[in-house]
Amino acid sequence: MSDLLGSILSSMEKPPSFSGERNKLLQKQKKIIEKQQAAQKEKLTKFREKIEKDINEFIQDPLKQKHKYSPMDKVYRNIIHDVADIAGVCAYAFGEDEVDRYVMVFKKEFAPSEDELNAYRNGEEWDPIKAKELALLKEQQKLSEVEDSKKRKLEVEPTTNYAFKYEKLLGKESGVAAARIATPNKTFGFVSSELKKDQRSIEQTLADIQAKKKLKKDNDAQESTSEIS
Repeated sequence: MSDLLGSILSSMEKPPSFSGERNKLLQKQKKIIEKQQAAQKEKLTKFREKIEKDINEFIQDPLKQKHKYSPMDKVYRNIIHDVADIAGVCAYAFGEDEVDRYVMVFKKEFAPSEDELNAYRNGEEWDPIKAKELALLKEQQKLSEVEDSKKRKLEVEPTTNYAFKYEKLLGKESGVAAARIATPNKTFGFVSSELKKDQRSIEQTLADIQAKKKLKKDNDAQESTSEIS
């Protein structure tokens, strides 16, 4: 009887150990992860093939200058950037990350200006006609500011033409009259400034100086004689 029981027990499978169950679970999880990775890789590969086809058609279409993609995750945007770089087209990303970030590609001959890029960055639509009008308006304003600056400079600069100066303010006749009043007077005090100028020659001036020295010397000598006597 004991031999029969031992034979039955020996033929039965042993209960699985804890380490064996854990290994099976890890293997199962590994297979799931590998399957997910393979599916993701295949998905990215198909997406890349689609983008390559899109950009190739975009390049071949003479009517298209740019193409905008829908918002997508960073991994997909990176694929667009990579394909665009290889294909020789410009690619820019706009919008807020993890919200509405998207990629736009441009043919190199129609590369966007800084103003156009700023419009997309600000979430605005680019209107080339409106932008051209705005640029023209800015240029006119700049020229107007330059002209105003020149006028202010001319008005500030002093002028000796009093008639012209007062003519602008008072009119031609009044301006001439005011200019006569504003003209510097050449007479100071009771003697004309012209008469105050020394008209003598250098020789005459030297002779006058010598005469004054001799006169002073004679006067000093007379005073000394008077004091001694």
